[in-house]
Amino acid sequence: MVLAMLDSCVEWLVAQGRTGQWGEKPMSQNPKVAESIAGYLDTGTMFIAEADGVPAATLTLTDGPAAYVPPVDEPERYIHWLASDRRFKGHGAGSALLAHAAEVTRRAGVSLLRVDCYAGDDGKLVRYYEGNGFTRAEAFTVGEKQWPGQLLTRRV
Repeated sequence: MVLAMLDSCVEWLVAQGRTGQWGEKPMSQNPKVAESIAGYLDTGTMFIAEADGVPAATLTLTDGPAAYVPPVDEPERYIHWLASDRRFKGHGAGSALLAHAAEVTRRAGVSLLRVDCYAGDDGKLVRYYEGNGFTRAEAFTVGEKQWPGQLLTRRV
């Protein structure tokens, strides 16, 4: 299900000519993506938002970031693999999941929620997170292709 949502996102991005984030091939064809998702599921909790009873968006919440993000000196919750089925674009499923992640974090007695995202192209994804209560913390690049990323934080 998560891979199908990611594939939907890639198809949508490619149709817009925005291949910098996740490339042109379906994510389900990349074994490293499946390994990453499985790894976060082993250490975290997956949440799914539904629209009319159909899975519309997902994210996984863990106690720490990916290896390419520096750790912090306080307890945190970290969002991984937020994706939505593009058939439900505009239904607010992703924003609902982000609000839920903030509430779960707060109820756990943790005040820091972090996420990272693609920061290239027009910066729309970064602004999406900002519109959901996150603040830019640090820009970074990953890998040989210098994939541009943005770390964002939210106090809850």
